[in-house]
Amino acid sequence: MKIKLVLFGIFLLALINVNAQAPRIVYTEPEKEDSRRTSFEILGKINGSLLIYKNNRTEHAISIYDDEMKSQDRVLMDFMPDRVINVDYITYPEKILFFYQYQRKRVVYCDYIAIGANGKPLGNPVTLDTTEIGYTSSNKIYTVINSDDKQKIMLFKVNSSNPRKFFITSFLYDENLALITRNFSQVDMDEKGDYFSDFHLSNAGELVVARFSRAGNSDFISGVNMLIKHPDSLGFSIRNVEIGKQILDNLLMKIDNSNNRVILASFFSRQKRGNIEGLYLVNWDKGNNAKVMDTAIVFTDDLRVMAKGTDANKKSAFNDFFIKNIFTRKDGGFAIVSESLYTTSRNNGFNRWDYMGWGNPWFGPMNYGYWSPVYSPFGMPWNRYGWNNNPMNRYFAENVLVISFSQDGTKEWNNVITKNQFDDESDNLISYGIMNTGGEVHFLFNTFERRTFVLTDQSLDPTGKITRYPTLKNLDKGYDFMPRFAKQVSGRQIVIPCLYRNYLCFARVDF
Repeated sequence: MKIKLVLFGIFLLALINVNAQAPRIVYTEPEKEDSRRTSFEILGKINGSLLIYKNNRTEHAISIYDDEMKSQDRVLMDFMPDRVINVDYITYPEKILFFYQYQRKRVVYCDYIAIGANGKPLGNPVTLDTTEIGYTSSNKIYTVINSDDKQKIMLFKVNSSNPRKFFITSFLYDENLALITRNFSQVDMDEKGDYFSDFHLSNAGELVVARFSRAGNSDFISGVNMLIKHPDSLGFSIRNVEIGKQILDNLLMKIDNSNNRVILASFFSRQKRGNIEGLYLVNWDKGNNAKVMDTAIVFTDDLRVMAKGTDANKKSAFNDFFIKNIFTRKDGGFAIVSESLYTTSRNNGFNRWDYMGWGNPWFGPMNYGYWSPVYSPFGMPWNRYGWNNNPMNRYFAENVLVISFSQDGTKEWNNVITKNQFDDESDNLISYGIMNTGGEVHFLFNTFERRTFVLTDQSLDPTGKITRYPTLKNLDKGYDFMPRFAKQVSGRQIVIPCLYRNYLCFARVDF
């Protein structure tokens, strides 16, 4: 009898411990002003208050929530014009720098304002720059980027009116928006054949971008150059990356500030429009401005089966995978995260080459002026190249592949987060969000169970071990989560937007 009591006690303690560690979910109440059409940005937490920017047509406001996700205030941003082109923000422990673009007649303005924990301005709006545009130009002109430590901020614009010469005007600021340098640089381009990757800003204030060539306006990359502009230089330093015989299909870049380098990653094939053969990696030393390592890793049959399952065609297993993230470690190691993404239509199907060949995201036939080089922040290939949600489409987001590498590019381990998601008309409920708790990285995504979406949590530890957690607590019926738009707001908290009936709400998950 005593043994049974002891065993029961151990079981009860274990159960209490599991429940204590289970993530807790707290929801906001639906607000009549916020619908599924509301634009929003999860700005972050300041002094314990959660701030969320919301835009309903001509109304701009910041909603303030307390620790129980109860609404404390809704501050109208009456200093903003009715219609804005784009908003950006950078969150600090004591303030938020909020940037917005708008147009009056033929002039586009880029203003910023500092916002405090109560959602109210800490001063008056300041105009950083203006640009006069033509009638045929895109009015989304300015791009705001910041360094990882948020101590450097850059505002820049790219004038692509001459397809052979792009002119980049850049403004480098410190964290208080004090101007450090202003530069005007020219970059020679091959008409309709040269493209830019994402632009990045290092902690030292260096603007880094890759220029790549698509031969004959095709969908594969035939050459890559690394472009770096130092804060005190007038133009870009341009170096050939020398990719060899690999045919690359797209480039993703990450600055590793801890090791003063840039990592480039791309899937590659052996022939034009051929099957994806593997992963091509480049380690670029910023100090010497030179390539110190590159490697082409060929995917094995075992990995192909792991990525797509035993029923899939092994040769084409990676044809619908896209690189989503590059995560770096202080020891120089890094991880590449990719996801299987594709669409089907009632009319026809689309593949990766349709997304890749959609056109230059920095130059289009009707864009004879300025263009702001910003990809979709949520990494969907059909959105990244101008594809909008289409009621004729079915959107798929399936397995997630994670590969870990040492500093010299040697593969350490790989694993697959298994999922099978699809939705019609919109891609808002598919794909995943990431929560980094230090000891492990959680992948949050919806699974379809009993005709409804259920939020699921699987994590990876530093050794590549996957933990599949039980269904999260407080998953109230009627809430549809959009984890792809989630934002981590502290070391143990993430905020996920969700839909309740036709209302936009938010859920905070505590780990």
